[in-house]
Amino acid sequence: MNTEFQVPETKEVFADLLKEQMGDQHFAGSVVKGTIVRITPDFVMVDVGLKSEGRIPLREFGQNPELNVGDVIEVYVDRYEDRDGNVVLSREKARREEAWQDLEKAMNAGERINGVIFGRVKGGFTVDLNGAIAFLPGSQIDIRPIRDISPLMGISQPFQILKMDKVRGNIVVSRRVVLEETRAESRAELIDAIKEGSILEGVVKNVTDYGAFIDLGGVDGLLHVTDISWKRINHPAEVLSVGQTVKVQVIKFNEDNQRISLGMKQLENDPWQNVEERFHVGDVCKGKVTNITDYGAFVELEDGIEGLVHVSEMSWTRKNVHPGKIVSTSQEVEVKVLEVDAEKRRISLGIKQCTPNPWAAYVEEHPVGSVIEGKIKNITEFGLFIGLNDEIDGMIHLSDISWDKAGEEAVKDYTKGQEIQAKIIDVDVEKERISLGIKQLTENANATALDNFKKGDNVKATVVDAADDVLNVEVDGVAATIKKADLAKDKAGQDLSKFKAGDVVEAKVSTVDKKKGKLTLSIKALEIEEEKKALEEYSNTTSGSTLGDALGEALKKK
Repeated sequence: MNTEFQVPETKEVFADLLKEQMGDQHFAGSVVKGTIVRITPDFVMVDVGLKSEGRIPLREFGQNPELNVGDVIEVYVDRYEDRDGNVVLSREKARREEAWQDLEKAMNAGERINGVIFGRVKGGFTVDLNGAIAFLPGSQIDIRPIRDISPLMGISQPFQILKMDKVRGNIVVSRRVVLEETRAESRAELIDAIKEGSILEGVVKNVTDYGAFIDLGGVDGLLHVTDISWKRINHPAEVLSVGQTVKVQVIKFNEDNQRISLGMKQLENDPWQNVEERFHVGDVCKGKVTNITDYGAFVELEDGIEGLVHVSEMSWTRKNVHPGKIVSTSQEVEVKVLEVDAEKRRISLGIKQCTPNPWAAYVEEHPVGSVIEGKIKNITEFGLFIGLNDEIDGMIHLSDISWDKAGEEAVKDYTKGQEIQAKIIDVDVEKERISLGIKQLTENANATALDNFKKGDNVKATVVDAADDVLNVEVDGVAATIKKADLAKDKAGQDLSKFKAGDVVEAKVSTVDKKKGKLTLSIKALEIEEEKKALEEYSNTTSGSTLGDALGEALKKK
């Protein structure tokens, strides 16, 4: 007897046989309930109503799971191993299936779900959504870039599902969307509550050269560098760091553009209050150099109180030197209070006033009239600079070099480094000037000869030469000058070319300057005087005649 046995050749037929024997709920890829029948070191054996028990790796139950024989659990039918009906089950995939169903409901309803960030991957992070693994892109972790994410890992927090693909097993979530929604709600509430003068707590969001942006919980405010502290701050990073929690006061709030200006120093006492009671003009204090500029140095006298030492108040003798060559930052210095202006919040200080004035000391030892010796340190177009000691220089003006030489002629006999003698002729300690003279060491022969002249004298002068609109003459061997305008009463007579060396002219003495040794004459003044005398002399005898006739007659007789 020939009996034929036909083996199903297609998967569909085999599936139908399994379905007939086990029911729909036991197909691979479905979640079913099973009972724990045995626990081994590596597996948990579960009876799901099949011919053989299914097994689940123990690791899928987590660390130190509380499992007992007889417990009923949900498992995922992963696959059938062989024709004997051995089946591989999965607790992890059962949880994931359940999680997927919950996540789909949450996404369709637009609800947030809780998850835990537990790892890093390329471009973002992995999040455990109660068994389902989701991807969190780096751009979706926060509203602003954050450097350290470690405080956010391992804690349960809300996320928004952006996309789900069950076939590929992909879930994309966002933490940023949740923060933005919360921020918008908080911002509206905060803006309604903000008023100038309000004291708030915030977190430093960003630090710049000009200040810091503070997150007040949904809205940002600017804390300018000048409002961080009463004391000088070169950069906000000296005091603030990103993520730091600070207490601030609202200084100004613009409702139109919702800009908020904040301050920290306003929460402290103003150190400038009653500053005039603590610092008086003339007080000598100690302070620390906090900043150096081209025009001086700022010195901190106490927290929040700085004064300026102008470059002119730094040294008695070092002039035209950058302040950085006299003091350095953080150096402790002794200063004298020169001026206090509490209204403008300014204190003027001096460093040089804390040391003896070398100018006053020198003048005390060398009063006006003293003869000194010194070396020529410099020759300029207006005179000679003489080193009087290591700190002080004196100046000899061109006009004080020689009695009879002027300009370049006066300095051509002197060289830099030459030792000379000079007399102190003037001192101004306040302006730090000492005027010297070389010619004052000898008598001015010309000045002595001027003792024989006085203003108004009529003299006869011999022409020497003419130069620079001046006629140079001599009167009894004494040099004198006649300006072009004083050569004659009328312009026609004011022609220097009419005068030749050796000509003798009559003139009147107009000035006698014994200090400078100068004698000045005027022919014009003599002519005016003679006309006046002629008028007086002939006014009576020639009554009825015209003025011109009288003058003509007088001149003829003259």
